[in-house]
Amino acid sequence: MPTYEYRCTACGHTFEIFQPITAPALTQCPRCSGVVERLLGTGAAVIFKGSGFYATDHRSEDYKKKVKEESGTGISKTESSKSGPSKSETACAANTPESSSSKD
Repeated sequence: MPTYEYRCTACGHTFEIFQPITAPALTQCPRCSGVVERLLGTGAAVIFKGSGFYATDHRSEDYKKKVKEESGTGISKTESSKSGPSKSETACAANTPESSSSKD
C-alpha cells in the first residue's frame, strides 16, 4: 500500500497515511477536523538487485574487466574451490577432536 502525505490547511498539521490506491483521499484533519490537502510525494525508489536485471546481467566487457582487476586475483569462487581446501579450512580440520589423538 502506498503512503500518502496530507497537510491541514487550517492548522498546518502534516501527517502520513497508508491507504490503498482505490481508497478516496482524506478530507478532514485528525487534530482539528479542518480541510486537508494531499501533498505530492516523491515516493520510494525501486531498486532491483540480483540476477535477472539489466544492471547485473548486461554489463559491458570493460566494466567486467575493471571489476576483476579491482577484486585482486580475478579468480571466480568456483575456480578457487576446485584448487582444494584453503589454509583456514585445513587448519580447522587439524584442530577437530576426531583428528587429535587421545591418551587414555
